[in-house]
Amino acid sequence: MTGWIVDDSLARVTCLIVDDVDENLLVLSALLEPLHVEILTARSGAEALDLLLSHDVALVLLDVHMPEMDGFELAELMRGAERTRNIPLIFVTAGGREVQRMFKGYDLGAVDFLYKPIEAHVLLSKAKVFFELQRQKLRLADELRRRTETLRLNEMFAAVLGHDLRAPLAVMATASRLLEDMALDPVAVRRVAGQIGKSSRRMSRLIDDMLDLARGRLGGGIPVAPEPVDLTEVVGRVLEEYRAGQPDVQLDLTRRGDLCCEADPERFSQVVSNLVGNAIAHGHRGTAIQVDLDGSDPVSVAMSVQNDGEIAADALPHLFEAFTVASGRPRGPGLGLGLYIVQQIVHGHGGTIDARSGDGRTTIDVRLPRSAPRLAASAPGLSTES
Repeated sequence: MTGWIVDDSLARVTCLIVDDVDENLLVLSALLEPLHVEILTARSGAEALDLLLSHDVALVLLDVHMPEMDGFELAELMRGAERTRNIPLIFVTAGGREVQRMFKGYDLGAVDFLYKPIEAHVLLSKAKVFFELQRQKLRLADELRRRTETLRLNEMFAAVLGHDLRAPLAVMATASRLLEDMALDPVAVRRVAGQIGKSSRRMSRLIDDMLDLARGRLGGGIPVAPEPVDLTEVVGRVLEEYRAGQPDVQLDLTRRGDLCCEADPERFSQVVSNLVGNAIAHGHRGTAIQVDLDGSDPVSVAMSVQNDGEIAADALPHLFEAFTVASGRPRGPGLGLGLYIVQQIVHGHGGTIDARSGDGRTTIDVRLPRSAPRLAASAPGLSTES
């Protein structure tokens, strides 16, 4: 058959054919093949009900004459159940065009009758209408879901960003007034200038997180530029910065195997910094943060960051979602985007990241392929240039 153009990019829909004769099931399935739909078949009313309870069906082609439960009885059961009440139903029959039977079928919710022998173009014309309606319904549902999620994120993002930017802005405004009053005191000026610098850096981090969120959500992922690196050097540099800034924190590094791979050194430094900072913020004070590098696998390298303290079991599956704060943990100074951005960077390298928590310890595991995906270096992102 020709003349039927179907866009394979559209969501596939399902059709249920109910007939107690195998030959009829084969014929109807073959006739519907040009419409590229998933075909389910049932040889009895009971089998059909089981399939309807476990599948979303766009159309049911139902034989009228079947033993034990005929088509009319099955239709009545379908119309009595919330899940199946609105599924379009076409009766297929070899009987004559009896007015009473047609009225009974329409009373039971049938949208049409097909009479055997079935003409292919008639079946395709009728069925295609319902399949297109189902595809349109799926598209609208997906669009509604995406728009609802975008609206929810936008509202949450605006509220969190507005709240978090207000604090450093207040500090900078107060500091600027103090500078005017302390212009002749160089020591005080330096102290206030340091406060301004600290607040501006915090605001800069918030804006960077905002841009990374936009890249992750809208730009096809956070772009990375992989190059040959030794993870020992990347991780060691970040840990030294933490040791210099927080000398009271114990950071232990263990490494084994070949730790050379392709990675974006700046972006992976961001991953390490975020995970270590998270472990310091949420781990028990006075206990060591353990960073382990493992290059024993020939095709990948792994890093784990472990600290004392547990994450609630109900929060663990949502740990890498945007704006998420683990249950039972205080909210930090950021937007709640850190682990989401870390996940996006790891995925941009073609890697994986997982969290596990129990027995008083929490561990984040990162694994990167030794050779980064070729598309990673050119992943689309949002430009920060004006």
